[in-house]
Amino acid sequence: QVQLVESGGGLAQAGWSLRLSCVASLRIFSSSTGGWYRQAPGKQRELVAAISRRGSTNYGDSVKGRFTISRENTKNTVYLQMNSLKPEDTAVYYCNGDVVTRNFVRIHYWGKGTLVTVSS
Repeated sequence: QVQLVESGGGLAQAGWSLRLSCVASLRIFSSSTGGWYRQAPGKQRELVAAISRRGSTNYGDSVKGRFTISRENTKNTVYLQMNSLKPEDTAVYYCNGDVVTRNFVRIHYWGKGTLVTVSS
């Protein structure tokens, strides 16, 4: 069982930057897709950013140009650098590990989330 632990959330003002970190208990990010999702009150969970095992990245439209996802395989860690924060970025941010096993079974692992609150 893989455990994902997020950190780095907190309170920020509009225009500030925060960096989220997600540490996995096993080395999964080097061979699978790591991602960040968020869920604001009353809204569905949405993709923020993802990075494949080959390093290709994908971003939600609302964060393109402001957020950057990266990975450090030696630390089993995925990061989300968030710049130019806006109040609408306020949400709980969840780390995700999208793993395909040797038996071709796809498993999504989730962290418990870290709250980001952006004030205007």
